[in-house]
Amino acid sequence: MGLHPQNLGTTMPHGFAGSYARQPDMIINTHPAGGTEQIPFGAPLKYDGTGAVVLAGDGAAAEQFVGIAAREIKSALNYLEQGVGAYAPGEAVPVFQRGAINVKCSSGTPKLGGSVFLRVTADASLPTAPVGGLEAAAGSAPTGTVQLTNCQWAGPADANGIAELRLLTMNNA
Repeated sequence: MGLHPQNLGTTMPHGFAGSYARQPDMIINTHPAGGTEQIPFGAPLKYDGTGAVVLAGDGAAAEQFVGIAAREIKSALNYLEQGVGAYAPGEAVPVFQRGAINVKCSSGTPKLGGSVFLRVTADASLPTAPVGGLEAAAGSAPTGTVQLTNCQWAGPADANGIAELRLLTMNNA
């Protein structure tokens, strides 16, 4: 009886957006979800005028960036789409403010130590890069993206576009 080795794959996917990637150097604070839109797991956030968090996107400045919506406690709402989940307005949102977290990179190729950009205006030439998405390359227009200077990519994205993002310091604690 011989050995029957199995190959489970050549690469390991990063997991789901909003899931922490490494411990113990992480800071997560909880804030209420403001606005009227749901906040998906792994989305970049900013404060609204009341101290609640809302999606960072349309017209946001780099200085407004607070952190990433973490995938903690709350599970996905659909069994068949475990990587998709969101916080409704008024719900408690765990905001990842320092450490390593998995996020969707919607444009560019993340690399170790690479710059992180937040899309703040739409670009018709990048249909997969939504406003509020995180990217690995600066937008072509001067107002298309803003650089999040307290963040770096921690390596390449997996086949699903999920990459590890490192928040080096807290911004707008």
